[in-house]
Amino acid sequence: MQAITHADVGDDVFGEDPTVNALEAKAASMFGMEAALYCPTGTMSNQIAIKCHTQPGDEVICERTAHVFQYEGGGIAFNSGAQAHVLDGHAGKINAAQVAGAVNNRNDPHKAYSSLVCLENTSNRGGGSCYNIDDIIAIRKVCDEHDLRLHLDGARLFNALVAMNETPAQYGKMFDSISVCLNKGLGCPIGSILIGTKEFIRKARRVRKVFGGGMRQAGYMAAAGMYALDNHVNRLAEDHAHAKQIAAALKEKSFTGNILPVETNIILFEVKNKTAAQLTQEFKQHNILVIPMTPAQVRMVLHLNITKEMVQRVIEVIGSMGH
Repeated sequence: MQAITHADVGDDVFGEDPTVNALEAKAASMFGMEAALYCPTGTMSNQIAIKCHTQPGDEVICERTAHVFQYEGGGIAFNSGAQAHVLDGHAGKINAAQVAGAVNNRNDPHKAYSSLVCLENTSNRGGGSCYNIDDIIAIRKVCDEHDLRLHLDGARLFNALVAMNETPAQYGKMFDSISVCLNKGLGCPIGSILIGTKEFIRKARRVRKVFGGGMRQAGYMAAAGMYALDNHVNRLAEDHAHAKQIAAALKEKSFTGNILPVETNIILFEVKNKTAAQLTQEFKQHNILVIPMTPAQVRMVLHLNITKEMVQRVIEVIGSMGH
């Protein structure tokens, strides 16, 4: 709050907000990329990237549970006039062989033009799973061989970097564009950064305006982003440890089915002998808020507002529920 209220601001639509400019420069530098664009939401930054990388009638290759396909309101079709070619991956992740097999013959006019691959790291529906960097390198090679652009929905990328002991610069070398949410685990009220080449960001800035994402004194929110990048990255490891503790408690209960491996701050587990909605209501009675992701799956997410005392309380409640 202190960073927000003391922010130096201007008009970002005119490129005159010094705090937004500083945040964009900082993000681009961290990833070793040329430029960045501050956007209100992760959905907007993803949709801007897809719009910039595709033409109407193109095809976007992604995993079946990807956020860009499942949770962005049909935006691939609505905003870009493109269609999704979805692949059945593992824990939200796809591999190079799958991508290579999904690329359409460019000389066949019957087929949509394959132009873009979107990866998600960490994967929301994969239970916060992380890509192995060697798998991304292999996918990048396939993209280069087939003249495909490669975009990363890095909504929780810093969770993956902390969990896998990797650096932003490693990712900057592999992707044509990267979106990174500053909310979620990093704790900002709003905001997402889209990163790429200068030419890509020049185009993205125009698309952001068309999408209604041009903001005026956005520096107040950008200041929170600056603070988060300086102070909230390393502490993500605490969320990961807390998630593992809660998952261990859930494994002891008869109402818990399969739990996806907990790699970061998300716990996604199947519910037995009741519906996910019913279990969600049971947790709510104890002032614990979770979400039914499917009729049979519940998701829990850890973030910087969840203290170790709260985690202990959650574990106690789980212990008191059923068998």
